[in-house]
Amino acid sequence: MSIFDQKQLLASMHPFDLLSSRALDNVMAQMDIAYYPRETVLVSPNVPAECLYIIIKGSVHEWLGEELTDAYGAMDSFDADALIYGKTDKRFVVHEDLICYELPKQVFLDLIQDHDAFKHFYLEDFVTKHEQLKMLKQQNDLTPFMVARIGDIYLHAPCIVAAETPISDAVRQMEAMKSPAILVEGEEGYGIVTDTDLRRSVLMGAVEASAAIETIATRPLITIEKQDFLFNALLQFTAHHIKRIAVTDGGSVVGILEQLDLLSFFASHSYLVAMQVEKADSIAALQRIGGEMVNLIRSLHTKGVKVRYITKLVNALNTKIYRKVFEFCVAPEHRDDCALIVMGSEGRGEQILRTDQDNGLIIREGCGKDFAEEMAAMNDALRQLGFPDCPGNVMVTNPQWRRPLGAYQSDIDGWVGSMDEAALQNLDIFLDARCVAGNAELLERAKQYLYGRFEGRDDVLAHMAKAALSFETPLSLFSGLVVERSQGNTLNLKKGGIFAIVHGIRVLALQKKIRETNTFERIKQLNNIGVFDKTFSAELMEAYDTLLSIRLRARLARPGDEWILNEVRPGELDKLERDLLKDSFKVVNALKKLLTYHFHLNMVM
Repeated sequence: MSIFDQKQLLASMHPFDLLSSRALDNVMAQMDIAYYPRETVLVSPNVPAECLYIIIKGSVHEWLGEELTDAYGAMDSFDADALIYGKTDKRFVVHEDLICYELPKQVFLDLIQDHDAFKHFYLEDFVTKHEQLKMLKQQNDLTPFMVARIGDIYLHAPCIVAAETPISDAVRQMEAMKSPAILVEGEEGYGIVTDTDLRRSVLMGAVEASAAIETIATRPLITIEKQDFLFNALLQFTAHHIKRIAVTDGGSVVGILEQLDLLSFFASHSYLVAMQVEKADSIAALQRIGGEMVNLIRSLHTKGVKVRYITKLVNALNTKIYRKVFEFCVAPEHRDDCALIVMGSEGRGEQILRTDQDNGLIIREGCGKDFAEEMAAMNDALRQLGFPDCPGNVMVTNPQWRRPLGAYQSDIDGWVGSMDEAALQNLDIFLDARCVAGNAELLERAKQYLYGRFEGRDDVLAHMAKAALSFETPLSLFSGLVVERSQGNTLNLKKGGIFAIVHGIRVLALQKKIRETNTFERIKQLNNIGVFDKTFSAELMEAYDTLLSIRLRARLARPGDEWILNEVRPGELDKLERDLLKDSFKVVNALKKLLTYHFHLNMVM
C-alpha cells in the first residue's frame, strides 16, 4: 500500500477524518506498521500501552478477567483509555494474526491536546459521543432552529395590565407598546386578550369598552421559559392551536413570541400542516395532508433532528387528526359520554410513520349508547387516512375494546388475576393508552383502578418483565452483529432492542406508578426517583433514539414497506452506523441484566 493509499485509509476513519491534511501527514510520518501472531498480549495490567493500535487486518479480543467484553476488527482502534489514563484493567489479545498501524503514545497525546474535535471523541461520555457520531452521519450540522433557544429570537414587549383596567385603556397601552396582545394580571395568575377577543366582544357589541379587561381574558395563559428550545415552542403552537405564547424568565413574563416570527426563523411547514388539519371539513381534506406529513418527517430527519423530537411533533399532529375524525363521527351531545383512546406506539407518542390502528373507546356508565355505528365510521375513516386495521383486532370496532368503564375495570381484574399470555398482553396494551378525544376523565379513572390493583402484586410484575427477555439481543460474544441468514442477512431492530427497552421501561413505570406513557418520559421519571442513575438514563435514551433513527432511515429509504419494516441489513450500513448499533445493543443488554436482578427473573418459571 502506497503512502497516499495509507493516508486515504486513515482519513476515512473516525476521528482521524477530523484532522487537517497537514496533521494527517504528521501522523503518517510517525506511524509504523506492525505484525503480531495469534495469542500475543498487546496491552494488559502488566503490559503498558505504548501506542494506539489501528487494525488493518486481523482481530483483537478485549478481556476483563475471564469475560470477553469486546472484539475489534479492520479499521477499529484501541486502547485510547490506557494511553490517556496510563493504566487498564483489561487485556487485549490477538485473536487472528494482526497487521496494524502503531501510533506512538506521545503523538496520540499531542493530537488530543492540540485538536479539540479529536480530543472530544476520546474523552466524551457515551451519550455525547453518540450524538457526535450521528451528526457526522447526517453530514449536516443541526439546524440553527434545533440549537436555538427562545431568547435567541425576537420577542415582542409584553403589555401587562391589572385585571380592573378598562378595556379602552388597556387597548391604548397595547397600541403604545406595539404589543400583539394584552396580558391581564389577576389573582388567578395571568390571562390573555388578543385581537380576536377584542373583535368578538367589543366590536360586535357584546361588551362595553368601559368594562374591566378581566371580563374578556382567556385563561390559563400558555407560557414557555426563555431558556427553552424553539422546537418546544413549535410543539406548544401545534398542540394548543395558538398564534402567540408568553415567554417567562424565572416566573416573570418578559415577552411574547409570535407564531409568524417563529416560522420565519425556521422554514418548516409543520404549522401549516396543523392548520390544514384544523380547517379540514371532510375525510378527503385530511387525506391530502398525508403526503405533507411524510415530507415533513423526511425533512426534519435529513436535517439531523433527533427522532424523539420528531415523534413529539408527529404525535401532536396525529392527535389533531384523531380528534378531527372523532368530531366527524360523534355528535357533539355525545362526545363527553366516551373517551377515544390510542395504544401501542401511538399511545406512547412514539409513532412516526403510520402503523396499524390500536385504539379503543371507554363509555360513560349509563349513557345508553354503545357507539357501534359511530366507531365503524371512524374505523373506515382512519383506514382511508392510511391507518390499516390492527391484525390483533385492537380497535374501536371490536366490542372488547369498546366498553363501559365498569367493564374495563372488570377486565383489569381478570388481567391481573391471570398470568396467561393473552392477559399480560392486554395489560401491556392498556398501560400505553392515551386519550385523544372525548372525556379524558374516563381513562384516568380506569388507570387509577389499574394501578390500585397492582399493590403487592410483584408476581405479576415479574411475569410481565420477563417478556423483555423474550428475544436475543443480536450481539455476539465477540461484539459482532448477529443476522438472520434465512431472512436475507437482516436483523430485526424491534426484536433486537426496541421491544426490550419499551417493555422493560413500561413494567418499571407500572411498578413505580408513573403515569407517563412515552418511553423517554418514563426513563426520565425513573431517573428522578432513583431507579436509574443519570448516566444510565442518558445512555438508555440515546440507545433508544439510535435504534429508532436507524429504523426510520430504513423506512424512508423503502417507503413501500414502511408499515412492516423493522429489519435492516448490517451489510448495507456504514461503519459508523454499525458502531452505533453495537453500542446501543450493549445498553440493551445492560437493561436486561438490571431487569433480571430487579425482578428476580431467574426465579420466574
